[in-house]
Amino acid sequence: MSTKDDAKIAARLRGISKSFGDGESRIKVLKGIDLDVRSGDITMLVGPSGCGKTTLISIIAGTLAADEGELNVFGHDLRKLSKAQTTRFRAQNIGFIFQAFNLIPTLTCVENVSVPLLIQGVSASKAEKKAKEVLDKVGLKERFHHRPSQLSGGQQQRVAIARALVHEPRLIICDEPTAALDAKNGHIVMELFEHVARGQDRAVLIVTHDNRIFHHANRIASMDGGQVIEVHDVDANHPPPEHLSVHERL
Repeated sequence: MSTKDDAKIAARLRGISKSFGDGESRIKVLKGIDLDVRSGDITMLVGPSGCGKTTLISIIAGTLAADEGELNVFGHDLRKLSKAQTTRFRAQNIGFIFQAFNLIPTLTCVENVSVPLLIQGVSASKAEKKAKEVLDKVGLKERFHHRPSQLSGGQQQRVAIARALVHEPRLIICDEPTAALDAKNGHIVMELFEHVARGQDRAVLIVTHDNRIFHHANRIASMDGGQVIEVHDVDANHPPPEHLSVHERL
């Protein structure tokens, strides 16, 4: 039976483990992760490279299966869904911002951002209108008809962010979304994420090494060695721990 507190949880993980390889070469990347991603919050995952952050968000997004544990996203047990059901759930509820952008090189910015809407059956004209609105919000009004090869790395990053936001998913999952952005554009993007997180029954989960954006978080979960070792609530009375600035350079 769900409780009132359950309604505040966008994603609940218990005992999530994941290994890669076989036999003697088998490596355990995640070692029993317990984590709650709360609705209404920006949660940041921090930790040294190789500690399992990207593997963990891939499992939460449903693009990678865990070996063990429980994973519940908005009341759905993802480990019990078929591949087709997982794909449909992800298309309707999750926006994923890849570190490598993953833009389609032959499509313009508007066309790239329209893709999630077209997958959902939205008409091309409505998808284009919505794509332009979101691209305008990330400062790319003058780049609607440019292709990825005509954009800087920071501009490509903002197109990827717009694509993840355009279908208004309930959970935004980001892998280093501000790494390629200067301070001004990073601030614009984080303000957008804050707006998303304030929406009813919505949440933002960010993997980052960028200590410039820690103050935007509501919670910071520190990972090391395939485990969550600390979860810190952030507010005016509890700013991000000073040790994170050093830890994140590892």
